[in-house]
Amino acid sequence: MFVRPEEDPRSDGGYVGEQDTLVGYLRDQRLTLEMKCAGLDAEAMARRSVEPSNLSLLGLLRHMADVELTWFRQVMAGQDVPRHYRSDADRNGDFNGAVPDPEVVAEAWATWRSEVAFAEHFVAEAPGLDITGTHHDEPIALREVLVHMIEEYARHNGHADFLRERIDGRVGQ
Repeated sequence: MFVRPEEDPRSDGGYVGEQDTLVGYLRDQRLTLEMKCAGLDAEAMARRSVEPSNLSLLGLLRHMADVELTWFRQVMAGQDVPRHYRSDADRNGDFNGAVPDPEVVAEAWATWRSEVAFAEHFVAEAPGLDITGTHHDEPIALREVLVHMIEEYARHNGHADFLRERIDGRVGQ
């Protein structure tokens, strides 16, 4: 097991209401990504899966920071801010820039945590799940963004399972 059940920071469900359920499951998915990266040094965080892939845990962390920014700052809050890692010049900058440097890892954690904090605050202050942002010139409700984020983390946490197993053999949860 990755952690003993009594040390697992994630919930066991038991949510009440739609917003509590969506926020709770998203929180648990975010915690899963943190758990998959726990205790790794910069070299392990940046270790690529299998050639020619550039997939790494550090790349996933950087990618999710940009995903959080895109959906909550740009789409829902309407902020005109650039992504942290991806650009027109490097569409895979989140993964390509995931190098085994402790400062790069620390910056990625700080950026991801900042984007998660913004998203959590935005959702907590939202008047309801029906509020909309704009995505590709179409309205999108906060509830749909939350469901999408759960799906996004779940998919990438599956990748993180395999990456972590390749790094040190740890599997589970």
